[in-house]
Amino acid sequence: MTFLELIISLVIILVGCEGFINGIEWFGKKRGLGEGTVGSLLAAVGTALPETMVPIIAIVFVAGEASNEVGVGAILGAPFMLATLAMFVTGVSLVIFRLSNGRKINPQVNPRIIGRDLTFFLVFYLAAVIAGLLHYRPLSWVMAVFLWIGYMVYVYVTLRTEGELSGHSRPLYLASSHPPAFPRLRWILLQIAISLGAIIFGAHMFVGAVSEVAIILGVPALVISLLITPVATELPEKFNSVLWLRARKDTLAFGNITGALVFQSAFPVSVGLLLTPWNLNSVSLVSAAMALGSGFLLLLWIKLMRTIHWWMLLLSGSFYAFFVFYALSVSI
Repeated sequence: MTFLELIISLVIILVGCEGFINGIEWFGKKRGLGEGTVGSLLAAVGTALPETMVPIIAIVFVAGEASNEVGVGAILGAPFMLATLAMFVTGVSLVIFRLSNGRKINPQVNPRIIGRDLTFFLVFYLAAVIAGLLHYRPLSWVMAVFLWIGYMVYVYVTLRTEGELSGHSRPLYLASSHPPAFPRLRWILLQIAISLGAIIFGAHMFVGAVSEVAIILGVPALVISLLITPVATELPEKFNSVLWLRARKDTLAFGNITGALVFQSAFPVSVGLLLTPWNLNSVSLVSAAMALGSGFLLLLWIKLMRTIHWWMLLLSGSFYAFFVFYALSVSI
């Protein structure tokens, strides 16, 4: 039954993601929004909802040290997964699509948008790590305020990003029987809402099934929240990006991941800074170091080369593999 739940939840998430990106694209076209706004803000924040709810529920509504560990692990684990495993998945997808449909193996991204996202992420996440190292409560409060203000600045800068959505969009699925040139906004919003509901429901089901397996294996709560829970809750970003890469909408694909990186390193981290002791142990610090290392290398490369090469994305997977080996070696 657990295996069947995993399969069903994956199908629900995938269907929800397909409907979500279709609706988000049409919303962007309806409102004349740029690629940065659609990919890095709307899509990123929308699909970040499942993993955002996990630490908030664990910290606010469940008492105990274990719940704090789960909450902190989920907060740190989301950016870690996005900066390592999600980038690796996009690299593998590029190789597969190159072999299957002949698309260019290197993504054609807007370096200004992706570089901006990675810069904000590195600043926010490094601030969180510094607060976890110093263990000074007033500093945690200051850092939380800094993250809120910083994210508002990021939203303002992103909304001013120029550039229209490129490429052909499929007809809105809820209006596919009689597709107009521009579907009505209410149908677009309804499809987005239904798709988000499917994504959240599927992610919740997946987390439950995977957590049962982890408990049977006897893996510690912090390791579960760092390794297993984010894999499930980050599926929407991965699926969205793969679907956009297939459609050759590379800036949207990567903006969905990098925008989620910025959001996850700002809002959920501020919750952890305010509502938990935020004392990061060695496992937490190693995961943060892997996320920062992968993000820094990608930012450095995009600044130097003005693009991202597929093999750099595959290299991000090595950061994830190293942490998995380290976490399991210290917990078993």
